[in-house]
Amino acid sequence: MSFDKIIYRLTDKRIPAATGIGLVGDILDRAGFQEQFRNVRSEDKRSRKQIDCGAIMTTFIGLLCMGKPDFDAIAEFQNDAAYYQTALHLRKGFPSAATLRQRMDEIGKTQREQLLKFNTHLLKSNYIEPTALKNGMIPLDMDVTPMDNSNTKKEGVSFTYKKFMGYAPMMAYIGKEGYLVNTELREGKQHCQSGTPEFLRQTMKLCRKITDKPVLVRLDSGNDAAENVGILLENGAYYVIKRNLRKEDRTEWADNIRSWCKDIREPREGKKVYVGSTFKDIFYTTENGEQKSICNRIVYEMIERDSSPDGQIFLEPEIELNMFWTNLGESDQEIIDLYHAHGECEQFHSEIKTDMGVERLPSGKFDTNELVLELTMIAYNILRMLGQETVNQAKAPSKRIVSRKRIRTVIQNIIHFAGQLTKHARQLFLSISRSNAWADAFLGLVQRFVAC
Repeated sequence: MSFDKIIYRLTDKRIPAATGIGLVGDILDRAGFQEQFRNVRSEDKRSRKQIDCGAIMTTFIGLLCMGKPDFDAIAEFQNDAAYYQTALHLRKGFPSAATLRQRMDEIGKTQREQLLKFNTHLLKSNYIEPTALKNGMIPLDMDVTPMDNSNTKKEGVSFTYKKFMGYAPMMAYIGKEGYLVNTELREGKQHCQSGTPEFLRQTMKLCRKITDKPVLVRLDSGNDAAENVGILLENGAYYVIKRNLRKEDRTEWADNIRSWCKDIREPREGKKVYVGSTFKDIFYTTENGEQKSICNRIVYEMIERDSSPDGQIFLEPEIELNMFWTNLGESDQEIIDLYHAHGECEQFHSEIKTDMGVERLPSGKFDTNELVLELTMIAYNILRMLGQETVNQAKAPSKRIVSRKRIRTVIQNIIHFAGQLTKHARQLFLSISRSNAWADAFLGLVQRFVAC
């Protein structure tokens, strides 16, 4: 069959723009999200609210899963209010943009502990087991990711180390998939180590609720602190932490490495790589005030360049010195490779800030933006769960074999999924086209997260 041209017209058929929101609503409903937060009392003592706090936060999670973390985006639900109300299991409808903003301000950071607890419950109740590394350990990557909120007067926005005005939240990802286990909004000017010991203790407790396997914590040089090492040792965790040489003499270190090292490689003329280990005592104080010390392993990688790749000879050799604290027994090169894999969390940061649009936070109030970030954690994990399930499905479209679906792919192909709504015999039917390449994957997600 051939067509001369396409004729465009409006139809009264119900075709929601984001039918995949129903999956999000069902996952939250099965985990009991609204029931847990329905009776939360806000700080506002005025008349009882028609829409409870659980419904307010569920609505915003729905917006986050659409990649639209903005209060005004709620207007998109107006075109088919009945569907979105059913999809998100909202008993009394959904709020206006003004009401959503006001109620989010009222809730603020009062529910942080409960949201963290629910997040672990969400993963456990859906039988999510973070994937381990080849050595059998579960990676836990913690890192600060500055969020650009320039040209705003939001509370807490200040100059970050990336040289723009914004926030500097700390994120903690577990497993090779990168599930978010904890997050904390911080002012842009706050040093990455400030508040990290408490954050680390809290994160370790959350991890123990998710997995019984040994945890490998990876941290950047900004978090090179004896207190962090002590916390990890007291919690029975393994770690690879990049050393911050601070005021140590790099020339002395280079001379010592040249004299110690037995593993010297020369990948090209004019370039030498020294790889090895040494040991140094670390002194730390436990949470109970007890003084302890440990002889800790340091893995080093020193790169010495006498010339550039194109043959240009340097007047003085260029020295690049990388050192890592660790309590693992793997080879020196394996420790270095394990730390390099830590850089993958930059991809997770990008998916949150770019794919989900959570960088320029929507409120002028710090506590509200902290709530937004905590709800982002739940929305991100739901999207990650949906993406990982499609990876395991043989019929899910894919150009190549992948171990993880990007959040943008999930939003585009699962959340914004084309379907036609019909109502018959007091039931709501969502009809999807067999010609849609993602139809089988979508039905597989329904079977995994809804039908069972």
